[in-house]
Amino acid sequence: MRRRELISKRITGYVNWKRNRMRSHQPEILAKLVDHLATTPHDHLAVTGDLINLGLESEVENARTWLSSLGPPEDVTLTCGNHDSYVPGILSRAFAIWAPWLTDDSGKTATRSRDFPFVRRRSGVSIIVCNSARASMPFMATGYFRSNQAKALRAILKEEGAAGNCRVILIHHPPSSKATAWHKRLVGALLFRRVIAAEGAELILHGHTHLASITAIPGKTLAVPVIGVPSAAQAPGGKRPAARYNLFSIVRQQEKWEITMDEYGYGQSSAEVEHLARHRLA
Repeated sequence: MRRRELISKRITGYVNWKRNRMRSHQPEILAKLVDHLATTPHDHLAVTGDLINLGLESEVENARTWLSSLGPPEDVTLTCGNHDSYVPGILSRAFAIWAPWLTDDSGKTATRSRDFPFVRRRSGVSIIVCNSARASMPFMATGYFRSNQAKALRAILKEEGAAGNCRVILIHHPPSSKATAWHKRLVGALLFRRVIAAEGAELILHGHTHLASITAIPGKTLAVPVIGVPSAAQAPGGKRPAARYNLFSIVRQQEKWEITMDEYGYGQSSAEVEHLARHRLA
């Protein structure tokens, strides 16, 4: 890293990385988790953001290589996080370099924030990608969900619901009330929740908190599960839950969707990835 790259918010981020994340976030932990994932039958992967740390050009390029290792872009869908927009300008660069994972079924790529949400449809499942990433001030990690995105999301949910599809929303920042500290919150979370209450959805996946969480927000007819997941590189034994991934089974049963979630990852004192829990979500 060059000195000029530490100007602005990167300075605080670099200090935090040296003091904390360098020890707790370990590449070998991530590699073993991905290796285990490759042995678990699955149809599609959803990545909920924070592929990079300090917003460096080299990190964006490395993340593209890592995304390529997960599978063909049509089988991997991405939404970006606050670290992917750590400093002004880097998010647009990430959008360009990660374009294959940010492209809808028509071939249109999300190259700017107003291109969200977009939809990918896979076997009756509509993967709806929202964007909450935007550069923020030092010591802040806020996300943003504005009225233009809310209007588009409401229209998509209505259309996909009318088609009978299972609507799965990806967004980096959690939309639940009081899900994070004030300086890490989703600005516009209430607007997001109002859209879900009006049109409904079947599942919401987020990142950001680095916690294994299962909450819910009101939907049009039923509560909608909201799922968070720990960092995929978090080593066991730390303050945060160790690395894991979630595997969702989504099955149509007559007039409703049944969703089951299996958690795979490290126990807090485990050196190997294992099956941790199963949850019936819907």
